[in-house]
Amino acid sequence: MFIGDIVGSPGRQAVSSLLPELKDHHKLDLVIANGENAAGGNGITPDTAAEIFAAGVDVVTCGDHLWDQKEVETLLNEEPRFVRPVNYPAGTPGQGSTVIEREGMPPVGVINAQGNTFMRGELDNPFRRVKEEIKKISPQASVIFLDFHAEATSEKIAMARMLDGEVTAVIGTHTHVQTSDEFIFPGGTAFLCDVGFTGPHDGVLGRDWEPVVERFLTSQPRRFPVAKGRILLQGVVIEIDGASGKATRIERVSEPLK
Repeated sequence: MFIGDIVGSPGRQAVSSLLPELKDHHKLDLVIANGENAAGGNGITPDTAAEIFAAGVDVVTCGDHLWDQKEVETLLNEEPRFVRPVNYPAGTPGQGSTVIEREGMPPVGVINAQGNTFMRGELDNPFRRVKEEIKKISPQASVIFLDFHAEATSEKIAMARMLDGEVTAVIGTHTHVQTSDEFIFPGGTAFLCDVGFTGPHDGVLGRDWEPVVERFLTSQPRRFPVAKGRILLQGVVIEIDGASGKATRIERVSEPLK
């Protein structure tokens, strides 16, 4: 299972409360989550990451809010289960991929990449860097999952088309709106343009809606506190043929926190 962008304490609460039941229901072997908004809606810290891991998440990925909390340096330097976008320049702390090895299941490689179109800051070309990372970890991992943190729909689809047959899944994050285009490409790669987000859905992308509207009306800076109500855990469940590394089924999840 891959869990979409965890937003603030409501998102962390949803994961802690709902993931155990989802693990039983879907018979999950591995759980990955994007945690780039876990700390108050901006970035991630060792404490918020520890809470997510304690809830049953095996690997945490990130995105363009990587540097919002200064404490992230500890995660980058010390936490092997934390993955930042692979297309940061050489010498950036942390890792762009990791390989999970566990008895009873094939090794799973997890790659995180950030798109360039309409995103803050120009990173290395994600298409080239992901290709290089696949070559690096494919001898160790028969299953490879890519969290592609990108704004443009076209960039996400193009990445998945390029990698069809080379990776198990390409799942998009960042836009916080769950799309309904889940599909398995001919080569066996599962795809979803955006997995959505885990947190409060009664605002605007997890934030209180009033200051967001004021910003659009006035073009003046506003603080965007994390919203509170209608909390959902959004994600995707992918079934995989362990021998071939190909996806056999993909199912969206949008589970309310009662």
